Amino acid sequence: MKIAMIGTGYVGLVTGTCFAEFGHHIICVDKLEDKITTLKQGKIPIYEPGLDVMVAKNAAEGRLQFTTDLAEAVPDADAVFIAVGTPTSRRGDGYADLTYIYAAAQELAEHLENYTVIVDKSTVPVGTARQVSRIIKETNPEADFDVASNPEFLREGAAIADFMRPDRVVIGVESERSEQVLREIYQPLYLRDTPIVSTSIETAELTKYAANAFLAVKISFINEIASICEAVGANVVDLAKGIGMDRRIGSKFLHPGPGYGGSCFPKDTLALMRLVQEYGESLRIIEAAVEVNAAQKARMVKKIRDALGGSEAGKTIAVLGLTFKPETDDMRDAPALTILPALLEKGASLRVHDPKGMEEAKNFLPNGVEYVDDAYTVCQGADAVVLMTEWNQYRALDLERLKASMKELIFIDLRNVYEPASLTGLGFKYVGVGRK
Repeated sequence: MKIAMIGTGYVGLVTGTCFAEFGHHIICVDKLEDKITTLKQGKIPIYEPGLDVMVAKNAAEGRLQFTTDLAEAVPDADAVFIAVGTPTSRRGDGYADLTYIYAAAQELAEHLENYTVIVDKSTVPVGTARQVSRIIKETNPEADFDVASNPEFLREGAAIADFMRPDRVVIGVESERSEQVLREIYQPLYLRDTPIVSTSIETAELTKYAANAFLAVKISFINEIASICEAVGANVVDLAKGIGMDRRIGSKFLHPGPGYGGSCFPKDTLALMRLVQEYGESLRIIEAAVEVNAAQKARMVKKIRDALGGSEAGKTIAVLGLTFKPETDDMRDAPALTILPALLEKGASLRVHDPKGMEEAKNFLPNGVEYVDDAYTVCQGADAVVLMTEWNQYRALDLERLKASMKELIFIDLRNVYEPASLTGLGFKYVGVGRK
């Protein structure tokens, strides 16, 4: 199949590259000339394990191309995937900004020549596909096309594995013709017994939001339970094991921490809340999850402050990890962006390290933060260490080495990576989330 992928951000680049790995011929399109030039040179603008190797392989074998010209990609395509950004509106009202979606629809419409399936790959509110269809018809009344929805379910840091071995593929279609095209595109997964769930367009659009909202609720739930555990002297780690072994609940996303972040959960929960309000409905559980998540980040500031004796003024705090999760350089809505400025404002000196996220973090964190290239160097002379993101390289730190280099022995483990006894036995003051 010949596929045009509009957008070379996280979703577009991963999806296009994986389709090429299936054997399809992919042309990825982006307006940013610098990004396309960089991709043609084999350089990847995002960090995703294994993506650089897969891009280089498929480009070398002629299945993956990059261009800024829609006229080069769209006319011969069997399907055009729209994978542009849908950030939260700059108005601050929580709505998804669909400017890029609608612009892409209008521009691609001018180049449609044969029957083509236009696929919304971006996360979009219910009704977006209908608007895309309207825009294309108005721009090119002679176009022969169908619009479909095919939401992505990719975890940053594990996106390739998620794409190549997904739990399911959801396709929202209105015609047998468009369904046949999408099933042919995903045929390699079908041969691996991957379920392909065919639904109405509106159902597919809502499925993505519902999935992310449910996971956000699960995270906020365990963070709230962690607060109760601290109050009554219980251990949330053991509690999570106790409930997670119930197959109706499951153990995933039951890890307490400083709150969820990233490119999906914060914006998608808000967009879903705004959508249902338009229909005169409410999502009280999701609204509560959003409130709990914001409160959790504030609680982490207090936790750090209390560990330092009630004030962070004049204290040097070493921070391990900045990104919202490991194996990504994504800083969007990372808990660090809320927690660290609050500490800096109250007089703390912050020294930080992250394996992949420091350059990106410089675009978000205020001046005054010191960036250090080594996880041990960042801790030298520190009054406290805060483990913010559970990168693998932080999971087996040489604690004796830390002890010898720190000014005060305070270890604040916001991801519960370490057993408290492993630190308290060395003389550290250990502070976790939801446990003693």
